[in-house]
Amino acid sequence: MGGVPEPHTGWTFLTNHARVLAAIADDHNARIRDIAAYCRLTERAVQKIISDLEQDGYLSHTREGRGNTYRIEPAKVLRHPAESGLTVAALLALLVQDEAHRFQGIADDGTRPAET
Repeated sequence: MGGVPEPHTGWTFLTNHARVLAAIADDHNARIRDIAAYCRLTERAVQKIISDLEQDGYLSHTREGRGNTYRIEPAKVLRHPAESGLTVAALLALLVQDEAHRFQGIADDGTRPAET
């Protein structure tokens, strides 16, 4: 195992919650360990963020074998008054480098169909 990721110093444009959500949007079956490495957070921090997102209805998960499949609520509106009317889907669209790649095959319910 890799241990605790090296922390980032200084300010950033995105919150850790946005980073975790974007990582899950890239892979709805991502392991907490992989999300943590990608976001440069501890696994415990990612677990707390996922819990926050689930508690407020932005995310849900189902257990599949030893892993989880996450479901993002794309129509959910962001929390801050300055972002009123901005949905999760709109936020994720702003964060992607290749929007067609990220949202290709995502159903209206926020899930991806099984690969064939």
